[in-house]
Amino acid sequence: MCKVLIIVFTVFLNSFYSYSQKQASEKDVARYKNEVKQTILQFFEGFHSGDTSKIKKTMDHNIVMQTIAKAKDGKIKTVKTDVEKFLTAIHNRPAEQRWDERLLLFKIDADAAIANVWTPYEFYLNGTFSHCGINVFQLFNDGTSWRIIALADTRTKEGCN
Repeated sequence: MCKVLIIVFTVFLNSFYSYSQKQASEKDVARYKNEVKQTILQFFEGFHSGDTSKIKKTMDHNIVMQTIAKAKDGKIKTVKTDVEKFLTAIHNRPAEQRWDERLLLFKIDADAAIANVWTPYEFYLNGTFSHCGINVFQLFNDGTSWRIIALADTRTKEGCN
């Protein structure tokens, strides 16, 4: 019985020590979250201005982009977005057309290497409300900056405030 207690206690201490070693300080987490938020804001600065070079600086070369959409049969499905087509559409947007994606909130979880961001949004085309939804970003820190590795979004006209 004593051996079992010693083993359990040792496992507990090892797991506690391992866990505590992996946790970033509150100051570091706050810095990571701010850096991640700035990356997302830079992405949207490029999106709004049509500056695809600014957008590319925020994206990893392996980025995956998807939209969660309701099909005609009513089922929810994922639709993969071709990144090059996405960037071309932004670059070739007519000058008189204004896209304004207003991020309503940032929910960010981050540590030194990886982050997840949830941003509800409203989208306006030339000042007129078009739709709302949620963006979900996943980013990683390559040692010099945060890069977006995945972006998924939803789009709806219903239930928007």
